[in-house]
Amino acid sequence: MKMRGQAAVETALTLPLMLFMVLGTLQLFLLLQARLLTEHAAFSATRTGALSSGRCTRMVHAALLTVLPSFTRTDSPGRVANGFRMRSRNRFDVALDSGHDREIVWLYNEVPGMTPRAGGPEDDGFDDPDRAQPLVLETRLVFWYPMRVPFANWVIARSVLAAWGGARYQAVNPLSPTQTADWRAVNRPATVTADVFNELDRRVTQRQYTFPIQATSAMRMLTSPRQGGRFLTAGVCR
Repeated sequence: MKMRGQAAVETALTLPLMLFMVLGTLQLFLLLQARLLTEHAAFSATRTGALSSGRCTRMVHAALLTVLPSFTRTDSPGRVANGFRMRSRNRFDVALDSGHDREIVWLYNEVPGMTPRAGGPEDDGFDDPDRAQPLVLETRLVFWYPMRVPFANWVIARSVLAAWGGARYQAVNPLSPTQTADWRAVNRPATVTADVFNELDRRVTQRQYTFPIQATSAMRMLTSPRQGGRFLTAGVCR
């Protein structure tokens, strides 16, 4: 009886850790897959912009189609079409995406010089071989990847938020209820901008556990950039 009681206590102490290791490993592998898709999505969006004068909507749609397999089924043309149709406004579907309802991707123009000159709607010399500085479209894509593995999504999201300079994270240690975890905020990485950090904070507060995966891509413009409207001449496409 004594040995069986000891085994039960040891199991109770180690089971939460083993459970997190299994779930956490699964979630990290899914994050790696999403990372690869994000890098390809950044390229697809940039190439689409280079071919379409930097149209925001087309670039966002190209990115959405690329990252779609990371959070919904795309094993048939019909499922791809339906998945894209439900999220074509660049927002998660509450019913299909585990309660997520905010933007899926953000697109930034990282080259202010891409903006057309003020004298006209287009830059007619964009492809001039003698131009001192060729027009290059450089974008930064932020994919708000929805982590869907229970428990692991909460732990990873809260850990990242705390590590990036969020509020102190305090909670009871599940392996030792007499101890309290106390993670103090550290300096946020330079690659994490204030708007990305604040958005992550809002989503975690709303229990929408996402991870902002970022990737960049650059390509010389193959069409003349346009000014105004839904064109990525400055700022961000959402």
